[in-house]
Amino acid sequence: MKADNTELKARRQWRPATEMVHGGTQRSAFGETSEALFLTQGFVYDNAEAAEARFKGEDEGFIYSRYANPTVDMFEKRMCLLEGAEDARATASGMAAVAASIACQANAGDHIVAARALFGSCRWVIETLMPRYGVECTLVDGRDIEAWKAAVRPSTKVFFLESPTNPTLELCDIAAIADLAHENGAKLIVDNVFATPLWQKPLDLGADIVVYSTTKHIDGQGRCLGGIVLSDKEWIDENLHDYFRHTGPGMSPFNAWVMLKGLETLALRVGQQTQTAEKIADYLAEAPGIARVLYPGRDDHPQADLARRQMANGSTLVAVELEGGKAGAFAFENGLELIRISNNLGDAKSLVTHPATTTHKNLSAEAREVLGISDGLVRLSVGLEDADDLIEDIGRALAKTAR
Repeated sequence: MKADNTELKARRQWRPATEMVHGGTQRSAFGETSEALFLTQGFVYDNAEAAEARFKGEDEGFIYSRYANPTVDMFEKRMCLLEGAEDARATASGMAAVAASIACQANAGDHIVAARALFGSCRWVIETLMPRYGVECTLVDGRDIEAWKAAVRPSTKVFFLESPTNPTLELCDIAAIADLAHENGAKLIVDNVFATPLWQKPLDLGADIVVYSTTKHIDGQGRCLGGIVLSDKEWIDENLHDYFRHTGPGMSPFNAWVMLKGLETLALRVGQQTQTAEKIADYLAEAPGIARVLYPGRDDHPQADLARRQMANGSTLVAVELEGGKAGAFAFENGLELIRISNNLGDAKSLVTHPATTTHKNLSAEAREVLGISDGLVRLSVGLEDADDLIEDIGRALAKTAR
């Protein structure tokens, strides 16, 4: 059981940048300035009657850190205030959040409809894991609302999508898909990690559940793994609560404390990273040796109108396809000096990856082709370095690639 949330709900509502510094803070009797780190497995009670009352739900408070912990609770509350959600559960990783959000509500005989453009592990959960437990799935072109409609069955219970997608930055019309899900008695889960809670609000667009890998922008400094599932309190209580309590995917208190520290600078970091990503996308669009650039903030993005409708700004990610296929992509990556090769994203350091041989290597060549993940495609995660230094690094790498 968590601490009482009454005071939190009653206080003044702040703007997002302020919420990320102060939201959800619970101070101990010591009156600490920074959030306290409660590294404890369990909690003690004054007497046997108090323990009984706590377990019966008659007394607000914490029981065991696998269920809830004061530091983790602060992080969950702060994320709820930022996202506009009623309740949340923080998990040990982003994939723990994705798996929990699906598995806690899908039963044998149910059906899932998901956008086909997904992170490799998300596709594995939907295509491979869930069918083992009698849950069928259909993958569709997430950009095509008619494809979503055609896939719906009487047994459809869950819709799942990423927007923008990993790695090609496709967009799904969240509002239209949410309406369709609700017309058919299903719940829509949105993985919002590329947009961040600053640039897109899936719950405001009609989604029922939002998931994040907090490893990415929320920590954003290469330190800790984490994830979170956010929704309304009724859905959390009826679906996620028992699953979470008994299967144990919870976030550690230490990682939650790191995430709280990350949230304090999220607006500053993501704002700067997005501005730099825009400059880099514009530079790449005019650079030699580039077959195409994909960035939601540019007018030449295939879904630029949708991006303007549902996103407040572009992403910190840029997808770029180099001429020369895999050889061209590898030569470009190996020619970079400042930008480092890594499969992570949303970090303070700029990173580049080759999806076809890393994050999406388990997909067939045919599946990658359908998704637009060519051998020449690289995904650039823009960090906090000076934009001109990054552009110069990219320019030098392109010059080496052309030799």
